Amino acid sequence: MTEVLLTAPDASNGGVTIPVSLIAEGALDGLSPFEQGLAAAAEFKGKAGQTLAVPGPDGKTVKVLFGIGDPGRAEAMAFRALPAKLAAGDYHLEGLPAGLDPTQAALAFGLGSYRFDRYRKKRDARARLVAPAGADVAEAREAAHACALARDMVNTPANDMGPLQIETIAREIAERHGATCSVVTGDDLLEQNYPSIHAVGRAADPHRAPRIIELGWGKPGDPLVALVGKGVVFDTGGLDIKPSAGMRNMKKDMGGAAHVLALARMVMSAELPIRLTVLVPVVENAISGDAMRPGDVLATRKGLTVEVGNTDAEGRLILSDALTRAGELDPALTIDMATLTGAARIALGPQVIPFYTDDETLADQIAAASKAVSDPLWRMPLWAGYEEALDGDVADLKNDPDGWAQAGSVTAALFLKRFAPPGPWVHLDIFAWNPKGRPGYPVGAETQAVRALFAMLRTRFG
Repeated sequence: MTEVLLTAPDASNGGVTIPVSLIAEGALDGLSPFEQGLAAAAEFKGKAGQTLAVPGPDGKTVKVLFGIGDPGRAEAMAFRALPAKLAAGDYHLEGLPAGLDPTQAALAFGLGSYRFDRYRKKRDARARLVAPAGADVAEAREAAHACALARDMVNTPANDMGPLQIETIAREIAERHGATCSVVTGDDLLEQNYPSIHAVGRAADPHRAPRIIELGWGKPGDPLVALVGKGVVFDTGGLDIKPSAGMRNMKKDMGGAAHVLALARMVMSAELPIRLTVLVPVVENAISGDAMRPGDVLATRKGLTVEVGNTDAEGRLILSDALTRAGELDPALTIDMATLTGAARIALGPQVIPFYTDDETLADQIAAASKAVSDPLWRMPLWAGYEEALDGDVADLKNDPDGWAQAGSVTAALFLKRFAPPGPWVHLDIFAWNPKGRPGYPVGAETQAVRALFAMLRTRFG
């Protein structure tokens, strides 16, 4: 990611920065007559997100007006829209409203500057921001880079983001932060008792063999947090094949893996006083003569058997083994993230992420962190009345619940609950995608819930 957050003006271009004046809605009296006339012509009123470039005598921009709406309700994440509206150059903010966290404002600018240009020949210059006074630039940069990593991983097509590439990224993170990294691959999964991960991924080409990646980091004696992320590098649906429209964006089905690696990177960089175990089961849900079939009964690491009613409900199968492994380590907290169900989008749409937990304290902490950093999450119920929809006909469980239960995201969470470790556990059914572009949120990969979870971890364990 190109560095867009500066600690001071760049001396190489004379230290010149263009001021961005923050204008409350209707508060135009402080502008010069020329600026007021320009605002009137452009219908700039200071509404949240409105932007107006003010030219000098030579036609070059000498100031930018940025609307913040009601100052009492302004959010730092509003600055995420700013980079998309600025020409290349260096800028600084004027008049940050009281109460707005300057670090979060800087981070918002960094998040809004993201572009996925790996496959483009031309890479345009970008706007840069001298971080506002009081901002922790190192923290903002690290969070922006971690989120950009997850977005890059999700945006990258499956031919360039297979199981080996995810393993390589995990190893690089481990090396950077002094973490351990172990990987179990292919038929060794059977020897090491990860049968569900093997069953889902065995149909892929041998060079894209299934695997489970395990990172370990932290000091002995600190509380252990387990992060589990679904890593389906591409989901055809298996023998229950998806239609072409449903398969088009399935490169993003490893979004859970990308998100927990980003969160782990943030935790390690901040040196939070916890130990981490990161568990990433990585597979390709491919079609071949060895693909799992509807009606197959799979073993799991926990010892429960699962009847495969639908090969397109594969994410919960690989997570079952990973969650069981997490439980063997006796974590103080377990977090799993997965692009698991379309039902979550039907319930809450693409921008609000549902989370599931029975722990009231944890739920309150996540909700508070979500609000504090403007990372939208919403608690959904682990409704016990739907549990019997998971009862298998010939096995302990089935991976496609009975249709009468209807609530697909809820029943998927209930399935995972059967394998989750004792104690505090939360499941997040993320989307990892912006289907509609808007300033600061281009169409494509999106990092969701990571900032809220990091804030929660810092509060809970810091």
